[in-house]
Amino acid sequence: MRTVNEIIDEQPLSRFQKTTIWLCALVLFLDGFDTQSIGFLVPSISEGLDIPLSAFGSVFAAGLFGLMIGTMLGGPIADRWGRKWAIVGSSFLFGIFSIMTANASTREELVILRFVTGLGLGGVMPNVVALATEYAPARLQSTLVTMMFGGMGAGAVVAGIAGSLMMPVWGWQSVLYLGGALPIALAVLLMWKLPESVRFLTVKGADPARVSAILGQISPELAHEQVRPAPQETRLEGLPVKHLFTEGRAMGTVLLWVPYFMNLLLLYFILSWQPALLRQAGMPVSAGIAAVTAFSLGNICGAFAQGRLMTVLGASRVLLTEFAAAIVLMGMLGFVLHLYWLMLAVTFLLGVCIPGAQAGLNALAARFYPTPIRSTGVGWALGIGRIGSIVGPYIGGMMLGWSWTPEDIFMAGIVPALIAAGAVLISGLVPARASAFRPPASAAAAPIAH
Repeated sequence: MRTVNEIIDEQPLSRFQKTTIWLCALVLFLDGFDTQSIGFLVPSISEGLDIPLSAFGSVFAAGLFGLMIGTMLGGPIADRWGRKWAIVGSSFLFGIFSIMTANASTREELVILRFVTGLGLGGVMPNVVALATEYAPARLQSTLVTMMFGGMGAGAVVAGIAGSLMMPVWGWQSVLYLGGALPIALAVLLMWKLPESVRFLTVKGADPARVSAILGQISPELAHEQVRPAPQETRLEGLPVKHLFTEGRAMGTVLLWVPYFMNLLLLYFILSWQPALLRQAGMPVSAGIAAVTAFSLGNICGAFAQGRLMTVLGASRVLLTEFAAAIVLMGMLGFVLHLYWLMLAVTFLLGVCIPGAQAGLNALAARFYPTPIRSTGVGWALGIGRIGSIVGPYIGGMMLGWSWTPEDIFMAGIVPALIAAGAVLISGLVPARASAFRPPASAAAAPIAH
């Protein structure tokens, strides 16, 4: 009698599994659409509602705070009641409140609506990562999960295109209506097509007939196969969060949280301030839009390459290279602000490295934690990272208030990349079972592809 883990790891990737992972990628696509669109809509919202631009700091902060709370709550909820309905419910939530945002008339309403939208967006992320991981064989987990994050970059690019076409005709509200209607429609589709995690069902002792029915969709000859729980993935009692620090995982959890925090701090620092700093350096507004687009395109390329590189070269080596490159590129960016095409090239490479590293960290977190606490592990790592995403823009504003030049501010971005690289280096010195940056024995031994 085999375990579900052994069955999935030994089977070729089926159409059913591919469809499940594609659906998860679609959810991330809409996440990227919302995250990008609210940024470029702010000037139009400011003019339309007669709200000063300076007041939107609290709107951004509310959305990011909602994301942080959503990720920290969404993971434990899914580890108790299942991934599917956490994803469906979160998709409905951020879709409905995106539409409601289009009808806001005051700053206070925008703050509340963006906070609740953030709760929905935050609840989605750890659970699509967990579900995709649990339907992917070990040999392909890093590749498939990181490629899935290319959907966020694609959503950001499509948001920019849709905004440029829709806003002149129907106004800024139309982008929010589209950004809300799509996740609601997708949530309806997910109710019908998205399966619950078969690994989760096995750990929770679900009806064997339900498990067999899902296995039969992976491959017809598995429809009547009896399975047993994996010995390392027994049901854990009590609050899932405490188990992030038990069974030798405490050091690995902390060393994972450090680069999560630093990398998302750096990512949102760039997204929030690069257009404004370019403008302050005398570049046209169009340069800021082009820079954000270049960063998003780099994001797509980095996400598609990340998993394969980590599988072939090793996670530690790839992430160290990316953080080292980020150190060099942040230093360069401050000196090429007035050289348009060189600035775009450096920004594109930063988009490859920083979001690529983030996709890699998400895949490592999903691989490091066992099924009973996987959503919690990913969710809390993302939640810690979201604190960084709040701190990054805030520090950028402080440096502007201190009259730092754009060159000095970009040079300061070297520090979080350096700390993230240090955490990866330290992880190589701890025991293998306490490091998220080393592959489990089964994954390391498995072939890369069929």
